[in-house]
Amino acid sequence: MKKFGIIGPGAVGTAIAYALNQSGHNVALFGRSNSTVLFQEYNHSAQHEFTVHALQDAHEQVDILFIAVKTTQLDSIIPYLNNVIHSNSVIILTQNGYGQLQKINHPYKYHAVVYISGQKDKNSVTHFRDWTLKLPINNNTLNLQAVTQDSLLNIECLEDYPEHVWYKLIVNLGINTVTALTRQPAVVLKSNEVKTLCYNLLVEGKRVAEAENIHFDDDLEESIMKIYEGYPDDMGTSMYYDMMNARPLETQYIQGYIYNLSQKHQLSTPYIESTYAILSTF
Repeated sequence: MKKFGIIGPGAVGTAIAYALNQSGHNVALFGRSNSTVLFQEYNHSAQHEFTVHALQDAHEQVDILFIAVKTTQLDSIIPYLNNVIHSNSVIILTQNGYGQLQKINHPYKYHAVVYISGQKDKNSVTHFRDWTLKLPINNNTLNLQAVTQDSLLNIECLEDYPEHVWYKLIVNLGINTVTALTRQPAVVLKSNEVKTLCYNLLVEGKRVAEAENIHFDDDLEESIMKIYEGYPDDMGTSMYYDMMNARPLETQYIQGYIYNLSQKHQLSTPYIESTYAILSTF
């Protein structure tokens, strides 16, 4: 049986631990220190407790390691990766944004496009929706898909992986930006002015993707806005929760990543430029 490890007992990491644990997989959850974390589904009362082991003191090697820390926290955990991996371990980076995979010195590493929504409050995680990780297709990711097929976790191995990376970047660009700037959860999109701002961010994000030779259907912006409409009013985003809790924002790896590419291609993206400038001050 494969041994799974997860670094980061937050909303995504704890959800992955729960999904695998429910199917009897061997799972170890790692964090800054020894502790416990509680997991529950949105609108359900049942809670599930998980033990968190201090990563710096860990000495159990895993076959598959999910790294589910914020982009702003990756540098701090990299020195301890060799505590929990061996030469053939497969590492799955499950973060918002893009551009950090090269920091990890290991041959078998893949950045997942993450569709797992939840929030963490103190030591309690609430899972809102979705269990999907989208990965480039290769022997390692296909093997991961096979060994997790009996779990809640939905692993998709994709030929058109770059398009999915950009789709999620654009989704995050819209909703993360407006929820962080207004310090309101998804209900903020009921404001016509904020909805217009969000839509224009999507338009510009799509333009940058096209400059990178990633092409979407003409109705991309409308389809993403429809997805937002399905969010519960009180559902926040990762950047919203970071803003509300005065934590470092992942601006550099979402808005900044797209903005820098817009400058590379000499594109006019005033909505991205102005909102990125404001978010960069936090």
